[in-house]
Amino acid sequence: MKRLLFAITLAGCSAPLPDEPVGALFEVYRDTDVQIASKALFEPEKYLGTWYEVARFPVPFERGCAGVTAEYGQGDNGQITVLNTCRNLDGTVRSTISGFADIVGPGRLAVTFPTLPFGASDYWVLWTDDGYRTAVVGAPDGRSGWILNRDPDIPADRLNAAREVLDFNGYDLSRLVMVPQGNVE
Repeated sequence: MKRLLFAITLAGCSAPLPDEPVGALFEVYRDTDVQIASKALFEPEKYLGTWYEVARFPVPFERGCAGVTAEYGQGDNGQITVLNTCRNLDGTVRSTISGFADIVGPGRLAVTFPTLPFGASDYWVLWTDDGYRTAVVGAPDGRSGWILNRDPDIPADRLNAAREVLDFNGYDLSRLVMVPQGNVE
């Protein structure tokens, strides 16, 4: 649902990337009968910083976005600040949205964007490698899922591990698309 909120700000975006599949607004990408598990030993301080979205399940609100980044910082009262940025292929910023996340359980964030008229959305960190260089994020409702990396280029071994985590959590890997990075700074 977090990305649903992002969708509203991107509604006026231009055409999608060439040949980009675009899922329906409430499309589900995982078998919700499969139990989903967040990272039990999640360390929020290691999760802070910039992440590059290297793969995602098609969602209308990211239609046409390349070089997507998510930046997490330390906010007040234990909250995490959130800044999501969507770029064009040439690297120019198309849109941004900022908000905050509350930690509601191990690897479980409730993300809120105050400029949007919705409540908090589930955002679960399903896995990170030991160095917090690659992360898999999903939602229990199966409407979203992402593979994030600390830089735009993800090594094959970590991409394969991330795909295995999505598969284990019931995601349909045939629907996962790689995100073009364009000229990301």
